[in-house]
Amino acid sequence: MDLTVHTTSTAPAESKAMLEGIAEDLGFVPNLAATTATSPTLLAAFDGLRRAVTGGALDPVLRETAGLAVGVAVDNRYGVAFHSTVLATLGATAADLERMRAGDEPADSAAAAVYALARELVLTRGKVAEGTVRRTAEAGLSEADVLEVVAECTFAGLVGTLDNLAGRVELDEPLRPATWSAP
Repeated sequence: MDLTVHTTSTAPAESKAMLEGIAEDLGFVPNLAATTATSPTLLAAFDGLRRAVTGGALDPVLRETAGLAVGVAVDNRYGVAFHSTVLATLGATAADLERMRAGDEPADSAAAAVYALARELVLTRGKVAEGTVRRTAEAGLSEADVLEVVAECTFAGLVGTLDNLAGRVELDEPLRPATWSAP
C-alpha cells in the first residue's frame, strides 16, 4: 500500500496539531508517524501510545529493548532502525545491538528477559509460557514492568504493522545508519 508521508502543511486539519506535538517532542516528525496522519484516528492512537510508553516508569533501555525485539520478530525495518538508534544513544554496546538485531538476546539478564518476553508476546499473540514470565521476575522486573513491556510491544506492533503495510516506510535521515534487513 502506498501511504502518503504527510507534513504539518499537507496533513488533514485534525492531524496537524498532533504532528506539531510530535515534532516538538522529537525535533522532527518521523516518517512513520507522518504516514498515519491521513487518519487522525490512527495518528491519535499512535501518538497516545507513544506518549504512554515513553512516559512510563520502565527503564528506557528495557523499553527500547522490547521495541527492538518486536521489530526483529515482525520484520519491521523502521522499528529496528529506530530502536537501535535510541539504544545506541542510551549506551547499548555494539555487541548487544548486533546480537539483538540478529534475533538473539543481549548479555544483561534483565534486558535478555525483556527481549525474550517481547519476542514471545508478539510471536505467540500473548500466549506466553509461564517460564518466560518467571524469568522476568527472576531478573528483577515487577508486575508493573511486565505490563509496561506489553504496552511497548503494542506500540511496536502498531509500528511494525504500518511499516509492513506500507511496503517499508522510508527511513528518516537520523535512522539510516541503523538500516536493517531480516537475517
